[in-house]
Amino acid sequence: MGLKTSELSFDERVKNAKKDKFMRASVAKAQDAQFEKRTRAREQLGHWNEWRELGEQIRQHAVKHLPDYLEEFSENVQKNGGHVYFAKTDADATAYIKQVAREKNIKKVVKSKSMVTTEIDLDKELLKIPGLSLMETDLAEFILQEDDWDEPTHIVFPTLHKNRDQVREVFQKIGYEGDNDPERMGRFARSYLRKYFMEADLGITGCNFAIADNGMINLVTNEGNADLTMALPKTQIVVMGMERIVPGLKEAEVLDNLLCRSAVGQKLTSYCTFSAGKLDDELDGPEDFHVVIIDNGRSNALNTVFEQILQCIRCGACLNVCPVYRQIGGQGYGSIYPGPMGAVLSPILDGYENFGELPYACSLCGACTETCPVKIPLHDLILEHRKVEMNKLHLDHSLNNVIFKTISVGTKTPILFKGALMGEHLAMKPFSNKKENSVENLYPEGKIDKVPKIAPKLIHGWVDVRDLDEPPKLRENFRHWYDRHEKERKRGEQND
Repeated sequence: MGLKTSELSFDERVKNAKKDKFMRASVAKAQDAQFEKRTRAREQLGHWNEWRELGEQIRQHAVKHLPDYLEEFSENVQKNGGHVYFAKTDADATAYIKQVAREKNIKKVVKSKSMVTTEIDLDKELLKIPGLSLMETDLAEFILQEDDWDEPTHIVFPTLHKNRDQVREVFQKIGYEGDNDPERMGRFARSYLRKYFMEADLGITGCNFAIADNGMINLVTNEGNADLTMALPKTQIVVMGMERIVPGLKEAEVLDNLLCRSAVGQKLTSYCTFSAGKLDDELDGPEDFHVVIIDNGRSNALNTVFEQILQCIRCGACLNVCPVYRQIGGQGYGSIYPGPMGAVLSPILDGYENFGELPYACSLCGACTETCPVKIPLHDLILEHRKVEMNKLHLDHSLNNVIFKTISVGTKTPILFKGALMGEHLAMKPFSNKKENSVENLYPEGKIDKVPKIAPKLIHGWVDVRDLDEPPKLRENFRHWYDRHEKERKRGEQND
């Protein structure tokens, strides 16, 4: 499975990401710019929360009746002369697509941007066929491919981590001799890709939404490459996650409006296309049309608390408001699905053993839930993952687990809890650091900003990045303060 993008540990990935100052600045700039554009676009649409509720209803209805709509869609594709293949796993999907490529004696493949094809590692699987070459035609994906298959950092803006000089260096590998001007580099890429389009005999696309009642697919793109990928090659293969189904065109229209405004802050992106196989009276389009519908772990979410993640329309809005994503970018997650939606989806698709850290890459601030155009309670689902890991699977066997169990016993036992209150001030006093009261120092009475290296990781995880107030003296803690004020209040009532 191509879901996992790195063999480094989560801590190592985060350290590497924090060192990439350009990436972090680019992510922050993009988040700020998208916030303004997204807000304006949603305000122009009007009644945004009502649109969200409608989008939520459409997606929940489609997921609840998934088998029925998939069957209807499949029948309509076949009525139009196409072929449908249901793939249980990534291996099933790639095997079918490779079989089609071999039977058709495919030599050149063009692809438009598709997260699900990256999820199943389709590019590298197809390139195992002797004599076959493949080109990613989305500009960002094209750059990543030519840069030795670098991993994306965002599901909508894959090359957010690269500057124009880095892109120029990539293009120089394939013959570019100009400067780092974006317009000139864009013209070079268009010229380079156009020749490949004219020679391609297989086009592969993803699918934003599949229309059940007419067998068409809906693609929403910012470039014309997807339309060329569908129109020019004689064979087309559409690869879609099984949840990307809607009942009809009117539902797709609603979701397209939500998607475009949430993904890039536009009324509609440059191209909103509905396509199927070529009909007898049409000039353009594929003569051989295939749709590969992939499960690949999605059914793990059905009829569980995590079923709501199947509502996701892959707009990336949750990434654009996430404070954790702002600091570590997409590659820090180690999954092709980063950010809050990836923290929920990745463990479902490929298990906690590979992505068990991701639910903890979250502050639970709820900004993702607030912005989601189809109202997925993302931060609640992330918390549910933590509950599963800790309470059901008992995956934490570290010293932290022992510490939490000890704390649990201590807080539930009055004599131990009172003993801790008596000793906490003296125990932490050696690590306290007093500074003058100022805007930057919220704790003039003393704060703890460093502890010995031998202290548990749990403690370092807090004090290495946050200020911790020095525990008060016994007679000054909250319980004593409350007792004093309660006595004063009662005396005041008696005097009245």
